Order: sequence, then structure tokens, then C-alpha cells
Amino acid sequence: MKTVLVIGGGVTGLSAMYELNKWKKENDQDIRLVLAESAEQLGGKIRTVRDGGFVIEAGADSIVARKANAMNFIQELGLEEDVVYNAAGRSYIYSDGELKLIPADSVFGIPASVESLAKSALVSAEGKVEALKDFYMKNDSFTKNDSIGDFLEHFFGKELVEKQIAPVLSGVYSGKLSDLTIASTLPQVFDYKEKYGSIIKGFEENKKVFQGGGGKKFLSFKKGLDALIDAYEEKLDETEIFKNTKAVKIERSDRKYIVDFSNGESLEADHLVLSIPHNAAAALFDHEELVAEFELLKNSSLISIYLAYDIPDSELPEDGTGFITANTDELTCNACTWTSRKWRHTSESGNLLVRLFYKSSHPAFASLKEMNEEDLLQPALADIEKSLGITSVPTASEVTKWTEKMPNYLLSHPQTVAAIENRLDQEYPGIWLAGCSYYGVGIPDCIENGAETARKIIDRI
Repeated sequence: MKTVLVIGGGVTGLSAMYELNKWKKENDQDIRLVLAESAEQLGGKIRTVRDGGFVIEAGADSIVARKANAMNFIQELGLEEDVVYNAAGRSYIYSDGELKLIPADSVFGIPASVESLAKSALVSAEGKVEALKDFYMKNDSFTKNDSIGDFLEHFFGKELVEKQIAPVLSGVYSGKLSDLTIASTLPQVFDYKEKYGSIIKGFEENKKVFQGGGGKKFLSFKKGLDALIDAYEEKLDETEIFKNTKAVKIERSDRKYIVDFSNGESLEADHLVLSIPHNAAAALFDHEELVAEFELLKNSSLISIYLAYDIPDSELPEDGTGFITANTDELTCNACTWTSRKWRHTSESGNLLVRLFYKSSHPAFASLKEMNEEDLLQPALADIEKSLGITSVPTASEVTKWTEKMPNYLLSHPQTVAAIENRLDQEYPGIWLAGCSYYGVGIPDCIENGAETARKIIDRI
């Protein structure tokens, strides 16, 4: 009897095991399925906390609706009746001491029309004129493996990118645009430039892809995003699940692998799925060249701070759902989501719940990461007072540190992943990479990657 072991119980590992579990039952396969998770609960970067009538997402807070609706995992898991969508609202950028609206007709801060560019309060008249070169400059040298920051600055100029696009895109992809590839972030900008001769015109022609759904761009679940994790776990009725079980070493034994765990136990497996951060995966191998290749991948860090107040969220600017900080000299936080406004299900009373994000790209992060949870509340309160004018004392808070756990897709990322895959295939056949360290950060991307990995194993078996 063959054994498949998935190491890592985040959404990618759960998706992989779900497909394997389903295949085992439907085809009456004599196969052992084992899922090992180092934490006391499954979910990885999905973790929901409930406190005083508030639903707090300590990790990921939503799923991109257009991607989820193109897949069938919500239906398969029986979660259709639990789906909730974000409230439609405007986003701001905090710049020059005030909140300025991101133009409504834009995608990740990129204008989707000339009118959107013209009405932007974030860019000067000179910056707007410079951005018009997008309509007549041709792409003679860039490929999708080039920097998205360099690409956008080449066709839009520096000001539009720095003041309107970079704050949004850098927030989504956790890194400097100059270090991120077009392919791993927003490949559409390249495709639109090639097809329409203009990035702006491309987004204008394809607005429905990004702005469809009447503002319902993201979804979650009534009781929290961990409903997805619970549904997956409930479906794994032919799988052995071990929590608080950390893999510490992998050794090859003939055509199988021996995996040692921190509790002193071992398991022999024919196929392994490494659905864990790249640095955790590297620590499992005694192979200098492979470890060196893993170390070429990079992570960043993030601190998330929720503040709950005994005041109505109507005190926030009308029709807004949050802001991004453009200048790190003005605020310590990189962004702030007005959670109770954006997600009605997160606040039973309608009182204010906000979430602040502090990223390792911020100059102040080095000192922040050394602070304990109580001390971290002070810069958070200062940011809220400065940006929103709120001086009330919070009734609840939740601080989460994601230290070295946020993937950064550097320019060399695709080549590094390909090199690791090739070495594993040659020297460790039957060991598979999966997850956001390698293939995409969104929840639908992780789910599809997990399912695809499972299909590869099924084909190999």
C-alpha cells in the first residue's frame, strides 16, 4: 500500500489532500493519506478570532470573487449559503497629511480611462501629462520577466507610479515594484500594452474583468474565513490528520522517504507534498545544493493589528473602506482596512473595527518587530488618531506577527522555483512543492495549486 504525506495544513495542503481523498473514495484505492501540521489547528495563514461580538481575521481576510466564481470549491464544500461579499466602497491613499480618494475608474491604482487619470487628486498636472506617453510609446524591450516597477515607470512616468500605483500594488504583493516581475504580479499590463498599444486602453477595454459584480470583488463567510478550513477538514474522512506534528527531517530510503517528526515519531511515504514556507522546507533536507537553492527565495514580514471600538463606524469618512499610506514618513502603518465597514458580518453591533498593516518594507519595522503586543498598540493608536482623528480607547485588540512568512516574488523567482523543481525531480522523485512560497499568494491560486499537485501525484501513481 502506497502512502502520500502532505506536510502543511494550510489551504494549499488541504486542497491537495481533498483531491486525493476524493480520488481514493471514488476509485476505491488502497492508499494511505496522511496530513501533518505543526500548529495546533489547520489553516496556515487563515485564522479567525472571535472576540466581543467581532469576527477578526488574523491572517487572510477574503477571497477574490471572480477567481472563486470561476472554480467550484465553494459548491463542493457546501458553503454556498454561507458566502458574504464585501460592501462596495471607495479606497483612499493617505498623502500630504490627508486622505485622498483613489480614482474610482482604476485597477490597482492604474487608470482605466483618460478621465480617471485627469480627475486624480494624487498626481500633479505635469505627472498626468507625462503618463499620457503610454498611448504613443511602444514596447521594444520589456518581457514579462522584467520588473513591473520599471515597466510601469517607463510608460507612465515616475509620479503616477510612486503616488498612485505603487502604494496599491506594493500592498497587494508585499514588496517593492522594482523587485517584482510582471509575470508574478499583474501580467495583464504587458498583454494590454502588446494588444492595444496602451496599458490604460487595455484596462478600459477589459473593465468588466476587474470591476464586474457591482463592487462585490471579494467574498468571505458569515462566521469567518476559517469556515473554508473547517469544511475541508470535515471532508477528509479517509485521511489521517496529525496536528502539533512538525516534520524535522527527510531521508531517502530506496524508493521511499522516511520523515521524522518533532514528537519522535517517523513515517514512511512514497509521495510527499511540501506545502510549507520555503525556509521550513529547506530545513528538512541534508543537501547543500538544494538548501542553497531554497535560500534564494525570499520572504518578508507583516504585523497585523486590529482595534475594536465602542463607537459606530459611521464616524469614518462616508463611502470609504480603508486607506493605503503613500509616504512612510507620515504614518507608521502601510495600510488600514475599515473592517466593520467593508465586512458587515465582522461587527454584530455595527461598531467600529479597523485593521492596520505594518510591513517589513517600512523603515520603522526593525523597531516594531522587537516590540511586544502591548507596546505595538501605541503606534497603532497614534496612526488612527492622525489619519482618522479617533482618540477613543479600544475595547478589544488582536496583534498578529507574520515573521518571515510573506512570500516575495523577486525577479529571479521563476528561475529559482524551476531549478528546485528540477533538482527534486532528479534527486528526490515523488517530492512535490506546493503553496504560496512558490506559485501564487491568493486563496484561489493556492487551492488550484494544491489540486494540480494532487493530480500530478495521481497520474504518477
